[in-house]
Amino acid sequence: MDALRAAAKREVDGAADALVELSHTIHAHPELAFEEEQSSRWVAEALAGAGLEVDFGVCDLPTAFVATAGHGPLTIGICAEYDALPGIGHACGHNVIAAAAVGAGAALAKVADDAGITVKVLGTPAEEGGGGKILMLDRGAFDGVHAALMVHPAPMEQQQMDCLAVSHFDVFFHGKAAHASAFPERGINAADALTVSQVAIGVLRQHFRAGNQVHGIVTKGGDAPNIVPADTSAKYYVRARTLRELAELEPRVVRCFEAGSVATGATYEIRHASPPYSEFRADPDLAAAYRRCAEQVGRTFVDFGASPAGELKGGSTDMANVSLALPAIHPLLGIDSLPAVNHQPEFTAAAVTPAADRAVVEGALAMAWTTIEVAAEGPLRDRLLGATPHSSR
Repeated sequence: MDALRAAAKREVDGAADALVELSHTIHAHPELAFEEEQSSRWVAEALAGAGLEVDFGVCDLPTAFVATAGHGPLTIGICAEYDALPGIGHACGHNVIAAAAVGAGAALAKVADDAGITVKVLGTPAEEGGGGKILMLDRGAFDGVHAALMVHPAPMEQQQMDCLAVSHFDVFFHGKAAHASAFPERGINAADALTVSQVAIGVLRQHFRAGNQVHGIVTKGGDAPNIVPADTSAKYYVRARTLRELAELEPRVVRCFEAGSVATGATYEIRHASPPYSEFRADPDLAAAYRRCAEQVGRTFVDFGASPAGELKGGSTDMANVSLALPAIHPLLGIDSLPAVNHQPEFTAAAVTPAADRAVVEGALAMAWTTIEVAAEGPLRDRLLGATPHSSR
């Protein structure tokens, strides 16, 4: 194992400048969910150049891919994300995720057969609301994979991100336009319907279970002050601790929109933007192996419960759905961004600092070493090989 680790380190160290350049290039060209045409190509091309065989446009998703190397019995998946956020670019640091995945995949490609593994780097679009991993999971991209891992930048190091299940949906109200001053009685106010709904949601919050959430934005409120709004729309997220609790909470939130419809006479419709994201079930043995390797690389973990950034708890990811289907982990890479936190413009800037660049290289090596450790003879390897690998069929 020491020889394999040394070979992986040589590969990552030799590629460090190229990995950082890839991270910065993706960061400078942010692309939204399912529109990551350049980013996905850059990541796939880097993996192909490292000797992995790339299958592009998998699962009927033009910006998804699977890159494979090795022929060992143990198949490990490494997930790459590369979509950005509207308006603030890579404020969740997916450029770091993508580059670290390339580094790990390239290093493992050099040692895969000697380590007894098959490595698959999965290019997964649309984590920010589109559920790319869920679609790929359902369509067979993770079939035969024994375990999956990825790293994600954050203000500080953490062994696993706490996750909530989430439902993403758009709401549309349809009323009737009229002159707001001369003939208001002839209108049906779709903006009022949305206002009533928001008030209903506000009072419903008192009765949420601890940790459950709802939040949204108005995407259209009307066209002009002197026109009774005929059409309005909003985007909403409902989050809960588990899929079961989400299934209980979401209908109650939907009834708030129904209340807006009943109160005003406007009709409404709800369109889900993706399948629901689940809670995360991290594999404890895989997480412990990653932490050992990350600390050996030089990463320093913080007890998240005692940290000043405790408010970061409660994010969601489609990697969580993968974790319910097969052993998986989603550790956080600290990039020393405080007071900036994820989804702030200041975090966008932090995602290309020297600390973030170091996270790219060290995150890649930590994932590579974790995979090598998992592949070594021992209880974890035996458990993973003894379990039936995931199948979408």
